[in-house]
Amino acid sequence: MSDSRSPYAPHDDRDVVVLDAKGLRALAHPVRVQLLGLLRRNGPSTATLLAARLGLTSGATSYHLRQLSAAGFVEEDEERGNARERWWRSVHRLTSFGDLTLRDREPEATLAFLQSVAVSHAQATQRTLNGLDTMPREWRETLGLGDRLLRLTQQEARQLRNELDEVVARYRPASATGPGEAPEGAEGVQVVLHVLPDLEGSFDSDGRELDQNEDER
Repeated sequence: MSDSRSPYAPHDDRDVVVLDAKGLRALAHPVRVQLLGLLRRNGPSTATLLAARLGLTSGATSYHLRQLSAAGFVEEDEERGNARERWWRSVHRLTSFGDLTLRDREPEATLAFLQSVAVSHAQATQRTLNGLDTMPREWRETLGLGDRLLRLTQQEARQLRNELDEVVARYRPASATGPGEAPEGAEGVQVVLHVLPDLEGSFDSDGRELDQNEDER
């Protein structure tokens, strides 16, 4: 999982990789963000299996896996690998990107990384919607897609983001799979948090919110 701030609270700080310039540039590609997400979500895999999931060639997938490995995000799973095919696993569970100075130093890589994360979130949403018809009704009723336009100061927007992070952190992480860690019936639920400053076109000349943006959908 990748995010600009990693809102999910880990059990151990060693589960988190903090992006530096090298890591940021390595993740400034949507395929690498997707590959890393698949390995973190589904566990170790091969380039061939991952390529089939993403509709890529195994050669292209192997190249991107090697780039992720060089940046320290993935490593070979030697217990599973053999002479014919390598298995890869994620080194960390979460990615943290909170260094504002790094954003200033690497503006192009920052934009590419954040765009890749946004694409990954959109694809996750579409996967859920594609499977909606076959999803158990009880789980369909948990689906929530909404947006609300607020008018906040910078401080209030940061406070809102932090409070949302704290709410998510109270719940069980997806890595809780051992005996007694998750109750029967627990499934993976992806929570996507977006706080998007809207600095143009949000309000009319009288300061009123525009009608098409103010309703929750």
